[in-house]
Formats: sequence, C-alpha cells, structure tokens
Amino acid sequence: MIMALALLAGIANPATYLLPISQELAKEWPGNRTVTVVCHGHSVPAGYFATPVVQTMDAYPHLLHAALSRRFPHAVINVIVTAIGGENSISGEARFARDVSPLRPDVVTIDYSLNDRGLDMAKAEQAWTSMVREAKAAGARVLLLTPTPDLGSNILDEGDVLSRHAAQVRRIAAREEVGLVDSYVLFQDLAKRSEKLETYMSQSNHPNRKGHEQVSKAILDWFPEVRK
Repeated sequence: MIMALALLAGIANPATYLLPISQELAKEWPGNRTVTVVCHGHSVPAGYFATPVVQTMDAYPHLLHAALSRRFPHAVINVIVTAIGGENSISGEARFARDVSPLRPDVVTIDYSLNDRGLDMAKAEQAWTSMVREAKAAGARVLLLTPTPDLGSNILDEGDVLSRHAAQVRRIAAREEVGLVDSYVLFQDLAKRSEKLETYMSQSNHPNRKGHEQVSKAILDWFPEVRK
C-alpha cells in the first residue's frame, strides 16, 4: 500500500489541475472563449460498440461534452475526437503532431491500453510519454486513461497483461505529473462487488453506454465546479 501511495504521489491533484480550465468554462459572454477538449485513442473513444457499429452519442467523449455543458451552461465547448479504431499508441503518437496539436486543445485525454497489449511495454511507454510531453509543451492539460475491460481478461488478476498496462499508465501519469482517470480501477471495483461486467459491455472489448457513463463521470470529476 505504501508503495502504491508513493507511486501515485506525482499524479496531478483532481481538485486543482483543471481548475483554470473550469474557470474559463465558467466565464460568460462576452468574456468567454471556446474551450477545446481532444479525446485521442483507439476504438473506445472513437465510439465503437458492437463492431462495426459506431454509437458516437453514447460514447464517453459525447457524454462528457453533455455533462460539461450542464455544469457550465454559459460555456462554448468543443470536444473533438481524434481516435481511430484498431490503433495503438505508437500509431497515435506518429500522428499526434498532425491531428492533435494543431487543434490547440486545452485538455487532451489519451486512451490506448486495450490495443497496446500487442506492443512491447517499453515501446508503448515511450509513445505515451512522447504524446504527454508534446501536449504539455503546447500548453494543454493531460488526462491519461487506464483501460476499460476486456471480458477475455481477468480484471482482478494483477499479472494480466491489461493490468500491467494499466499500472504503466499510472506510472507515466505520476512521473509526468498529469491527470489520471483510472477506468480500470472503476471496473475492478464493480467486479469486486460481484457486479457482472457484461452489463457494462456491448461486446467483449467495447463498453456500452452504461460502461461509457462510468468513464465520463470519472473524467468530469477532474473539472471542478466554480462558485461565483
């Protein structure tokens, strides 16, 4: 437990990390501006449910957009999805400068672990780190997402390859002092409470709306409400 706490010590504080973004979102016309959130990753943020069906409006980027609009009713918000189904973090890093940075995002989410299982972990770590540092250099705040479940894996087995990638994402977030949305822990907790993960999934490796709602709520927690 002590080692886990030490590992998490470098992760950004959810109460303050995106507070400047929330303050922008809370501004009213004519003093406001468009706030841009970019969701980068693979098929889950891209909105794939039962492949090849895409349900954009039920995926966490859109659910987040709707939730932010409710929390900040005077905000102009642009949530842009740059995710590609089937892609891993190496491919995502290769196009980051072309597809993400020119959008001048205020916040970038990164979600690749499901597809990174086919990669050498060190190469995946290098790709994630490169994307984080490029986003930070451009002035964006970064939220790293651990994976949503794959029903073919044992989510409670810390030795499972998906669990090891989740742990690596946590280490990167701590080292780079960025935000962490620990989707994996959310679903582990559900499994520990004997909830059937199948009820959160549209197919073995893609969440349904109920699953995406879990992730969206966890991302929203990073945007604190602003009192006037």
